[in-house]
Amino acid sequence: MKNKIGCFLKNRGGFLLLSFLIPLVVMITVYALNGIYLGSDRMILASDGYSQYANFHASFNSMLRGEQSIFYTWYGSLGLNYWSFSAYYLNGLFTPLVLLFDNHSMADALYVITLIKFACIGLSFWVFAVNTFKKMGPWYQLSFSIAYALMSYAVAYSEVIMWLDTFVYLPLVILGIHRVMDKRKPTLLFISYLALFLSNFYMAFMVGLFSFLYFWVRLLTDRERYKGSIFSYLITSLLAGGASMLTILPTIFDLTNNGEGLDPLNSFWTRDTGGWDFIVKNLVAVYDTSKYGSAPFIYIGLVPLLFAIYYFSTKKIPRRNKILYGSLLLFLIASVYIDPLNLLWHGLHAPNMFLFRFSFLFSFVIILLGGYGFEHFEKEDINQLVNIVLAVGAVAITAIVLSNKKRYDYITDFSLYLTIGFLALALLLLLLKGKQGVFQKWVPVLFLVMMVSEASLNANAMIQGIGAEWGYPSESAFDYDERSESIQTLVDKTKAENDGFYRLENLDRITLNDSFRFGYSGISMFSSIRNRHSSAYLNNLGYRSLGSNLNIKYENNTLLMDSLLGVKYNLSKSDIMKFGYEKIGEEGDYSLYENQYALPLGILTDDEIFETDAVKSQVGLFNYLSEEEEEMTKVVEPRKVEMKNVIETQSGNEVTYTGAGLTEPKEITWEVYVPAKQQAYLSMYPSSFSYLEDCTVEWTVNDVTRSSPLSSTGQYYNLGYYEEGTAVVVKVSFTGTRLVNLFQPDVLLIDTQKFEQAVEKINEKGIDLDVSDRRAMVEVELEKDQVLFTTIPYDAGWKAYVDGKEVGMPNLNKAFLTLNIPKGSHRIEFVFLPQGFKLGAIMFAGCLAMFIGYSGWLYSKRRKAYDE
Repeated sequence: MKNKIGCFLKNRGGFLLLSFLIPLVVMITVYALNGIYLGSDRMILASDGYSQYANFHASFNSMLRGEQSIFYTWYGSLGLNYWSFSAYYLNGLFTPLVLLFDNHSMADALYVITLIKFACIGLSFWVFAVNTFKKMGPWYQLSFSIAYALMSYAVAYSEVIMWLDTFVYLPLVILGIHRVMDKRKPTLLFISYLALFLSNFYMAFMVGLFSFLYFWVRLLTDRERYKGSIFSYLITSLLAGGASMLTILPTIFDLTNNGEGLDPLNSFWTRDTGGWDFIVKNLVAVYDTSKYGSAPFIYIGLVPLLFAIYYFSTKKIPRRNKILYGSLLLFLIASVYIDPLNLLWHGLHAPNMFLFRFSFLFSFVIILLGGYGFEHFEKEDINQLVNIVLAVGAVAITAIVLSNKKRYDYITDFSLYLTIGFLALALLLLLLKGKQGVFQKWVPVLFLVMMVSEASLNANAMIQGIGAEWGYPSESAFDYDERSESIQTLVDKTKAENDGFYRLENLDRITLNDSFRFGYSGISMFSSIRNRHSSAYLNNLGYRSLGSNLNIKYENNTLLMDSLLGVKYNLSKSDIMKFGYEKIGEEGDYSLYENQYALPLGILTDDEIFETDAVKSQVGLFNYLSEEEEEMTKVVEPRKVEMKNVIETQSGNEVTYTGAGLTEPKEITWEVYVPAKQQAYLSMYPSSFSYLEDCTVEWTVNDVTRSSPLSSTGQYYNLGYYEEGTAVVVKVSFTGTRLVNLFQPDVLLIDTQKFEQAVEKINEKGIDLDVSDRRAMVEVELEKDQVLFTTIPYDAGWKAYVDGKEVGMPNLNKAFLTLNIPKGSHRIEFVFLPQGFKLGAIMFAGCLAMFIGYSGWLYSKRRKAYDE
C-alpha cells in the first residue's frame, strides 16, 4: 500500500489530483465549520449568484417550452436583454452544472459549483506552476497552487460567484503568453482569452489590460529573444478579442444605450485609503469589509510574499527584471491610491461595494515573483531570508502599533500571532531545507502542510467576515424548501389559467429575483445588467429605484400602477387589503390574489403622449390614457394618537423623528378616517436619505403587519380598502437608525369608483399582444391613426414591423416601446435581437476561422523547419 501511494505521488497525475482536491477539501471544511454544508438545517449561500443560477435553471426550461429565448427574458423587471445579462452572470463554463439540480435545490447547486470552482482554480495554477517553475519541486508547486486558490480576494469575494471563473483562466492566459513568447505556440492563449472574454466581460477587461502590460514587461526582460513574438501575441489577442465580440459587442451597446455612463474624475487620490493598507492586508486572517471603505484584499500567503521580497533582494536575478516587474507592482499599488487609475481598472465606472476589484492581480504578481524567487533560493541564501523574515515581522508589528486604531480596528491580536507564528515556522522549514539529514525528504511535505494550514485559517477568517457582514441565513429560518414549493405551485396555477401575457408580484418574496427563478413576469429585480432608463421612469411612477438603479422594488405603490403594468396576481402570506383583488388559491403559508383591474400589455392613445408632462407621474399617465379629467385621488392629514421613544421636530414641511438609540424602536400611532369605497395609503417619503441605509419601517393595520426598508421601497404604505367609512388606526415603528427625516406624512385616498371607471375606459383601448420568446405580435383594425403605448421596456434591440415592413419607433422617455400605427387593418410585430449581435456573430466566425488558418500556417512552418 505504501509503495502504491509513493508511486502515485511520484507522477504528475497524483499532484494534479491533489491540486484539485486540497482546495476542495479545505473549502468544504471551512464552510462546515461555519455551518454551511450539504444537507438539512444548515446555513446556505444566499447570494446574488444564487438568484442568477436559479434564473438560468428556470430560463433553460422556459426556452424548452418556447416561453423565452436566449436573447430576451420577460422575467426580468418587465423585460430584459438576456444576452447581455448572461454575458455578466451566466456565461461561465460551470453554469450548466445547475441543470443537474432541480430548481428547489439551487442552494445546493451554488454550494457545489463554488467548491468546484475553487478546486479548478488550484488545478489551473498547478498547471501554470509545473510549466513555469520547473526548478521548483512538485510539492512546492502544489503548495503554491493552494496558496493561489485560497487567496483572500477569491474567498472574500466568493459571494460574487461569477468572478471566480477569472481565477481559473488567469494562470492559463499568462501561461499562454509564455508559450507564444517561448515557443510561438498561440493556441492556449487564444482559447484562454476567448473563454475568459466570453465568460465575464467585466473581469476579462481587467485581466486583458493586465496581461497586455505583462507581455511588454516580460518582452523587455530580453528584447532580442522575445521581439519576434510581438506579431504572434498581437494577432492572437486581437483574434480572440474579435471572436469574443459575439457577447461583448451587444453588451457594450446595451450598457451604452440603457443609461450606463462613465463616472467623472472628482479627485486625484482615492478616498478611504490608508498608508498601511498593503501591510496589514498581507497579514494572516485579516478581514475588514467588502462594502465601502475597505482596503484591497491582497493576501496570498506569507511564503510567496517572502520569496517575492527575496526576488528583489537577491543578486541572482538581473536588475532589469527587478525594475520591470517592480514597475508593474508599483503600478498596481498606485492604482489603489490614485483614483483615475482605480477607475481605469474598473472600466471608468466606480464599483458599487466590493472595492479594488483588480487587486487579485497584485496577488498574482506576488506569487509569480515568489515562485521565481523560490527557484533561485539556495542554502547559502538562508541568512538573507532570515533578515527578510525578521523585517516582515518587524514591519507587521510596527504597522499594528503605529497605524490609526480607528481605521485599522479590524486587526486582531490573533491575526498578529498567526502571522508571527507562520513566519517562524516558514523560517524553520527553510533552515531544515538547507540541511542534510533524516528530515530532508519530509521538508517539502511539511511545507505543504504549513501553507495549507495557513491558507485554511485565512479562508476561515474570510468566511466568518462574510457571515458577520452579509449573513448566511439558515435553511430552517429561511424556510427555503417549503416557501419555494408553495410559491411555485401558485405560479404554476396562474400559468395554467392564462394563455396570454400577465404580470405577478410576491409581497413576501424570497429574493429580489424571484421572478427569474419561479418563471413569472414581475417588477422587482436586482441586477448589475439592467435597463436604467426603464427603471428610472418606474422610479418616477412610484417604484423605488435610486442612484445607479441596481435595484427596483415593487413594494409600497398604488392600485394605479398595478393596473397600468398589468399586475394580474399577487402572492402574499397575509391579507393584501387591496381593492379589486380576489383570493383564488392557497398553498402553504401563501395565498394567491387575482386583480380584476389589470390592464393589457398595450394601450391605444394619441401622439400627444410624447409631448405632455402629464406622463411624468402615475396619476397623470393614468388620467391621460383614460382621458378622465376628474380627480380620483386626494390627500388628507392623519391624526397623531401616540408617540413612544420619539422626539419630533418640524421644519417647514419636513419632520424629524429622533429616538434614544438604535435598539429602541421609534413608535408613532396615527388615526385617519377613510370614507366609503376608498383605498388608503400612508405616504412617508424621506426628505433625506442620510443614515437610512439600515432603517426599517414596520406598520400595522387591522392586525396585519408588514415591514420594508425605508430608503429602498416606495412611499405608499397600504392602509386597506373599505366599503364603509372607517376610522383606521396605523401603528408605525422605525428601527435601525436614530434619526428619521421625512416630508410631513399624509394619507393618499383613491376613489375606487372613479378608478374603476377610468380602468374601463382604458380597457376599451387595450391591446392584448401575443408574447412568445423574443416577439410580441397583434393584429389591429383602426379607424384613425393612433399610437400604441406598451409597458414593454424600450431597448435599441427592438425592431417594429407593420404588415411585415420595418418601421421606426418613437419611445416614451426611453422607457417603454411605443409605435405609430396608421388607420386600417394591420399586423404589428415587435422582434428583439440584441443590437450588435449580427456583427458580433460575423466577427466570431471570421476571427475563429482566421485563427485556425493562422495556427495551421504556424504548424506547417514549424513542420517545414523540423524537416529541414
